[in-house]
Amino acid sequence: MNGEEFVPLSLTPLLIGVFAAVACALPGNFLLLRKQALIGDAISHVVLPGIVVAFLLTGAITALPMMLGAAGAAIVAVVMIEAIRRLGKIEPGAAMGVVFTTMFAGGVLLLEQTDTSTVHLDVEHALYGNLESLIWLDATGWSSLWDIEALAGLPAELPRMLFALIGVALFIAVFWRALKISTFDEGFARTQGIRVEALGMALVITAAVAAVAAFDAVGSIIVIAMFICPPAAARMMTNTLEGQLGWSVLFAVTSAVMGYVLAGYGPLWLGAYDAVSAAGMIATVSGVILALAAKFGPCRSRTGAPAGA
Repeated sequence: MNGEEFVPLSLTPLLIGVFAAVACALPGNFLLLRKQALIGDAISHVVLPGIVVAFLLTGAITALPMMLGAAGAAIVAVVMIEAIRRLGKIEPGAAMGVVFTTMFAGGVLLLEQTDTSTVHLDVEHALYGNLESLIWLDATGWSSLWDIEALAGLPAELPRMLFALIGVALFIAVFWRALKISTFDEGFARTQGIRVEALGMALVITAAVAAVAAFDAVGSIIVIAMFICPPAAARMMTNTLEGQLGWSVLFAVTSAVMGYVLAGYGPLWLGAYDAVSAAGMIATVSGVILALAAKFGPCRSRTGAPAGA
């Protein structure tokens, strides 16, 4: 495929997939080390009913209503989890599982009863996203990267995902020391004046921002996979936090690129005629990478937090 074909048809969806994978993997490292990896799964379920309600109220899928809807759904989820835990006297993990699956199912039901013909929002879109359709129609080749008029026609999901990635990276960079200390020793973090609870909530909010930004383009499958698989695979490759973040970014980018390419060309190489879901293939590749890391990773037999914390 030459530049005249690659740039308009594949460059933007590939970049969006990479940005989404990295934006989810970065906070996923800290959630994993804090034994809160389920929160990443939870966020991807909770945002669906919030986004659907935001669409019903505004009639459009735009960034601010999506963020507000997801935030409102997250608050409802927290209240419901606490109520079930206290009234039912069951452990928090079970309460989380009940609430998140119920809310996701409610979001699916709302989608089925809602007229979403004017936007890309339906049950399949919620699961797989619409990555393949995010093409750059105004591009004519590599020269379009320097063409202001052509750049104005970029899919809105690309800058949205890029800004979300920059925001996540800035949060981790600014609060790196506090995140590192509180992740491995909350007691010591408190003695250093770090507000552990507020920082933990900020981490969850940051993860939610990444999930909401990615949800419209890539769906919940990639969001769930990227929060867990690259960080978990990276944990088996190194015993340092810095190394784990580096490995997780490498695995996230590899999953996005390989998954997108295999989704489009893999079936053709095998003699089939139709491509498969890019989101599903990206998540599959990330799972394969995790399996390989579990089998061959140098730190696969060790548990606990990375050394050098």
